[in-house]
Amino acid sequence: MRKLSLLGTALGLAAVLVGLLGTAGVAAPSSTQMRGVWIASVANTDWPSRQGLSAEQQKAEYREMLDQAVANRMNAVFVQVRPTADAFWPSALEPWSHWLTGQQGRDPGYDPMRFLIDEAHQRGLEFHAWFNPYRVSMTDDPNSLVPTHPARLHPEWTFSYGGKLYYDPGVPQAREFVSAAIMDAVSRYDVDGVHLDDYFYPYPVAGQPLPDERTFAAHGKGFDNIDDWRRDNVDELVSGLDERVHAARPDAEFGVSPFGIWRNASSDPAGSNTKGMESYSSIFADTRRWVREGWVDYIAPQVYWQFGHPSADYAAVVPWWSKTVAGTGVDLYIGQAAYKVGQPNWTDPAELTHHLAFNAGQPHVKGDLYFSAKSLTTVAREAMAQVVQNHYTR
Repeated sequence: MRKLSLLGTALGLAAVLVGLLGTAGVAAPSSTQMRGVWIASVANTDWPSRQGLSAEQQKAEYREMLDQAVANRMNAVFVQVRPTADAFWPSALEPWSHWLTGQQGRDPGYDPMRFLIDEAHQRGLEFHAWFNPYRVSMTDDPNSLVPTHPARLHPEWTFSYGGKLYYDPGVPQAREFVSAAIMDAVSRYDVDGVHLDDYFYPYPVAGQPLPDERTFAAHGKGFDNIDDWRRDNVDELVSGLDERVHAARPDAEFGVSPFGIWRNASSDPAGSNTKGMESYSSIFADTRRWVREGWVDYIAPQVYWQFGHPSADYAAVVPWWSKTVAGTGVDLYIGQAAYKVGQPNWTDPAELTHHLAFNAGQPHVKGDLYFSAKSLTTVAREAMAQVVQNHYTR
């Protein structure tokens, strides 16, 4: 993290001072190490646990999650506040999220964003607002949206793909609207960070080409290759948000959590020693460029693979990212797949703690983010206890 949180208690601030000054013969704690947890709202993954809970039930669940984060010695939460072109705050641009109330557009009876931030800050936790930029709906039926939804008013901004509805990243008006919807929250709330996940163009579905040929014909002037144009569209969103976020909140961090592989070395000599899907060519996210251009304050690749994975060995992917951020001023946090603990090929609960031990030998890794909150109290409970015992003693 580039800035120390000013939100801790007096005891927490004292600990930070000790960390900065150090004492003879005593190792100073790492006051800038990121220890974050994702709290996902789409499909009620983490919070709220189901649609239609009362405001008090929602608040109680969130407080419990934050208390668990503190018990795990986390220092930041990354909360999904715009999961499907909807809002967890009273937005003038988009409807209330149905993941809150069970009905899109229904007022939950309080300002969740204000509550989410205040409760995090009261516990000395940084609050990073997590936005999904282009996903409109988990179904491809526009009639499932409220009649006033921008995607219904402007169907020319959208396309259907893989059974879901998306804003088309190639439509300039759609990109501008997405940025404006995000900035509506950023300008109004005291967020410590603005966070994008890995969904830009949708992940490919076998046998289904992206339906954006007409968009390319209308807006692709200057590009001979549609893939280069798609990457440029995503670059425009990321670089533009970087400027707007820092203009509105100079102290806030802007970052992205991309798919863990930029390109394989077989495709590009600058790529990683991997054999998996590439964000560069599959979802048109040129993540290495964002780092090199300084369009992000941090990058948090989702390195959701174990040691020895045949296509993406953790021991190969993390050093590649460490080398990529070297000399750029961009911080590197590693996205950890807590939800995979107990799955086939991830049966060792010590896998996570081994990841952090490995990271300690990578000079540019500055922390970790865990997906996701519910996993840390269920499948990854034992694994997280080992992480806390072995790495988070302070």
